[in-house]
Amino acid sequence: MSKADTIFISMCKKILAGGISSQGENVRAKWEDGTPAHTVKCFGIINRYDLAEEFPILTLRPTNLKAAIDEILWIWQKKSNNIKDLNSHIWDSWADEDGSIGKAYGYQLNIKHKYPEGEFDQVDRVLYDLRHNPYSRRIMVSMYNHEDLHDMNLYPCAYGMTFNVTGHKLNAILNQRSQDILVANNWNVCQYAILVHMLAQVSDLEVGELIHVIADAHIYDRHMPLIAELIQKTAYPAPQLRINSHKKNFYDFKVEDFVLEDYQSGPQIVNIPVAV
Repeated sequence: MSKADTIFISMCKKILAGGISSQGENVRAKWEDGTPAHTVKCFGIINRYDLAEEFPILTLRPTNLKAAIDEILWIWQKKSNNIKDLNSHIWDSWADEDGSIGKAYGYQLNIKHKYPEGEFDQVDRVLYDLRHNPYSRRIMVSMYNHEDLHDMNLYPCAYGMTFNVTGHKLNAILNQRSQDILVANNWNVCQYAILVHMLAQVSDLEVGELIHVIADAHIYDRHMPLIAELIQKTAYPAPQLRINSHKKNFYDFKVEDFVLEDYQSGPQIVNIPVAV
């Protein structure tokens, strides 16, 4: 069993057994049939993944790593807020007729600011500091810009990162205001683990820990039986992640530069309902 499976199972058991239900509350999210999408949740979940030990992908069911990487490149590398630059349809429900999701995610990372060292957007500032001042305690990004929230079709869920070099290892904290555990948990973990690997490689650092902080960790009512069944399934050892070692520029990485070797998983859950 991979460490990611162990962490996921423990988290789900905690939410199912001790979480607080939103029944009786006026909730925003709805199912496709218009029914309110209620949840059971825990506040303040913190999960730690040692990226030097193994790649934290779930084996209880498969995670589509290629699509997850494509999305993280869309946000952090392309710095796009238009689904026409994305090779999946996961953002279709939040895009306007032109394909834009508003001033969210990649749009925020692409805003440039002036510093004594020059003009940088948030991603380039991280890259600069990891190269020139890696032991700074100020290497952070935030996509939760209150000035632009009214122009976002969806407020950022995974909204901030803090990077910290300890010894020669790059560690990171991913802050998330809210997460649909069944649909998005391991997807986000894999994405930001890949991001840490990318940043470490181009900065001549080793990978350390990814710490995932989830403020509102919830399981939707129609997902509860799916989760209960999933965490009873057979799990497998973690696969090996192979990265194209020739890539030394963050903007040169492609989806095909990342390969999982010996990835075994249980069957996929089909037709998962998604609340919007």
